[in-house]
Amino acid sequence: MSSPRSALSDRLIDAALDLLDSGAEFSLRSVARAAGVSAMAPYRHFVDKEALLAAVAGRGFDDLRAALLAADAVDDPRAALMGQGMAYVRFALARPALFRLMFAGPGSGPPPGGDSAFGVLARRMRDVLPEAAEIGAVTCWATVHGLATLALDGRLGPEPEVPATAALGLMVAGFG
Repeated sequence: MSSPRSALSDRLIDAALDLLDSGAEFSLRSVARAAGVSAMAPYRHFVDKEALLAAVAGRGFDDLRAALLAADAVDDPRAALMGQGMAYVRFALARPALFRLMFAGPGSGPPPGGDSAFGVLARRMRDVLPEAAEIGAVTCWATVHGLATLALDGRLGPEPEVPATAALGLMVAGFG
């Protein structure tokens, strides 16, 4: 069971995510209002707006990891890799503001390690390309992140999943 302190912290992060997803004004005051707490309550959990945004980005990486794990739950390693790639692109399209926040600024990006969103991809690459899994994982990440960013910027046309699927298919086929 979570403590009242961590429950309020989670509530503030949830409110911040809702504001971010809706495109509404984002400040500690607006987050407090959306969470139904005093204007000073966020400062008991986050030093400043940047700290709250970092926590929101962390939650985003947790959600992305969950989406990648769900897509990875197939027996065929190449199909799993395709599924992960499309899950990444769909996550970006469904939550553009959160996705951009997750990769904004210095020190941002996925946390390293086996239990991260990147770790899900890296583990699958060991099945697909054992002799070059590390560079294969970086190649996949660069490809899917590029596709997601292009899709968000409207550069993949009105149905971005079509060219994204084709590009991912070429990438996976290239792994032999």
